[in-house]
Amino acid sequence: MSTSSTTPTPAPASTAASAPVSAGKPGRRPGGSLGSLGPVGLVLAGGISVQFGGALAVTLMPRAGALGVVTLRLLVAAVVLLVVCRPRLRGHSRADWGTVVVFGITMGAMNGLFYASVDRIPLGAAVTLEVLGPLALSVIASRRAVNLVWAGLALAGVFLLSGGGFGGLDPVGVAFALGAGAMWAAYIVFSARTGRRFPQADGLALAMAVAALLFLPLGLAESGAKLADPVTIALGAGVAILSSVLPYTLELLALRRLPAHTFAVLMSLEPAIAAAAGFLILDQALTTTQSAAIALVIAASMGAVRTQVGRRKAPVE
Repeated sequence: MSTSSTTPTPAPASTAASAPVSAGKPGRRPGGSLGSLGPVGLVLAGGISVQFGGALAVTLMPRAGALGVVTLRLLVAAVVLLVVCRPRLRGHSRADWGTVVVFGITMGAMNGLFYASVDRIPLGAAVTLEVLGPLALSVIASRRAVNLVWAGLALAGVFLLSGGGFGGLDPVGVAFALGAGAMWAAYIVFSARTGRRFPQADGLALAMAVAALLFLPLGLAESGAKLADPVTIALGAGVAILSSVLPYTLELLALRRLPAHTFAVLMSLEPAIAAAAGFLILDQALTTTQSAAIALVIAASMGAVRTQVGRRKAPVE
């Protein structure tokens, strides 16, 4: 998962997740000690936090189920964001609330589909397939012929990852990952709309609360009393901190000193970080072909970002 960014390219999940950059991050200034990492280090640390949080979520699924893990993550993240941001509830129009509700539904669906996918297929493969949603949005938004090259690279990567038909991967898990990618693209669109209607991170905090409330019945139906187990709650809180709260903070610090397009390029590395997290924590080793597939999708994502940046910088004749 990733957090949100200004460029419609791969950015956590979570947290992803990419909206005006400030709209997707907590509005208070974090401690200055983190800033000593440098902006690139902060973004990479955020990406590592997101993907290792995803790996921790996979280890929690046998205890709480995929929907239970999503519920815990959203609830804890919503509580933290509501406490930190203290969003104003009055003075918003019906259109404002409609936007934030749709944003929350999209966020919940993105998280639910992603965690359902990593319950069935390796983390690196799931993130690679999920990245196709923002990549497709980037290619469509750009409307340049060169983006056909990046789309072709991405499709070649998916073909390699599938082994010619996803015979080595659970097809349901693949479908969930692709669905999460579509929701990620929608998340980027509604994150931007929410950012225009709500100050700072108020819209994100409210949308996270909407997503948590929507998922609570699903989590209770699947896991029931398991969600009240102290160990499960502690692990779920760890997932929320690693996958949502910490990445938002790190990215907020980084984006004060880092151009948005550079941020988006760095976020394109998330499939590789996810593959590393899957290997180190979940013992999910990748074949040479799968590694090449992930590299192709990363290259396509970076190329699409650079193309968009080049288009913005091109002089108008």
